[in-house]
Amino acid sequence: MARWLALSVLLIIGAALVSVWRGWLDIPPEWNPWAPLDVKATPNWLTGYKLMRLRGDPDLCAQALASSNLRVTRQSDSPDAKCPLIGALRVQGGEVALSSSFLASCPLAVAFALFERHALQPASQAVYGQAVTRVDHLGSFACRNMYNREHGARSQHASANALDIAGFRLADGRTISVLKDWPKDNQDARFLRQVRDGACDMFSVVLSPDYNAAHRNHFHLDVGPWWVCR
Repeated sequence: MARWLALSVLLIIGAALVSVWRGWLDIPPEWNPWAPLDVKATPNWLTGYKLMRLRGDPDLCAQALASSNLRVTRQSDSPDAKCPLIGALRVQGGEVALSSSFLASCPLAVAFALFERHALQPASQAVYGQAVTRVDHLGSFACRNMYNREHGARSQHASANALDIAGFRLADGRTISVLKDWPKDNQDARFLRQVRDGACDMFSVVLSPDYNAAHRNHFHLDVGPWWVCR
């Protein structure tokens, strides 16, 4: 009996998914796994799946990016370079200013837009009651192996799939530094931990000072194939 009940449930779920995919069943786009990602919509358990879909679909990624307020310019492709970049963007900022523009793959740009809107600003409002006005970063694209080793796997930075964030500026002019404020036991440390935890919903890899000494002064955020939040 239990076996037939489980089979019936699976058949019902399968029929529902086919109905959504075919467009026979009308549901809100945020709950439709095949609907384009809307950066302004509140993230849910489908957001990670929708972000993953962007990696192999440039048109879908561009559609998701267009739903954000991020300002970007498209860069020329460099297919013959030592670290080729195809479809790269220069991110110039959004609702939050940047210490400088940075190169990003389209999936990284979309993840950053989600992070800015749904993780960074809510954390700042919760802890300080004010907005973050600038993100200070250490760069994104770098044609190198992981940890700058002579041999080994390429870093996600080598394909503009990663961004290193060093700190933030608040609306009242205060600056929050990963290097200086992470070790403390105060609201600045709590804010940084909330930001780190929120980033894990938008990026596949988030590395903080808790990971190792190489990350004592920044958060490493990337949209590569692995999944780590620490």
